Amino acid sequence: MVLKGISTVISPDLLHVLASMGHGDEIVLADLNFPTASICRDGPREIRADGIAIPELLTGILQLFPLDTYVRCPAALMNLVPDDKAKHLSTPNWDQYRTIIENAADTKVI
Repeated sequence: MVLKGISTVISPDLLHVLASMGHGDEIVLADLNFPTASICRDGPREIRADGIAIPELLTGILQLFPLDTYVRCPAALMNLVPDDKAKHLSTPNWDQYRTIIENAADTKVI
């Protein structure tokens, strides 16, 4: 059966994971450079969303999923490595993610 009101970017596997999450659980939205295979080898579950841009995925998730109010920082962005900081590398995608999160969840992102 098709569920109404759920973004088409949310797969059944992702919906199941979101529904199973509780306080303190974490989800990572990452690009293809993230070492998913090694991190998920003995622990977290990998759910692929190939071809879906992170802003679309993030928006779809935040329509369904409240951020945890019982943790200090319910959403965070990765930090630049020292060499990229020294180069003042621009991260416009991160600004877009920050805006989506802050608008959807009324919280600040660190």
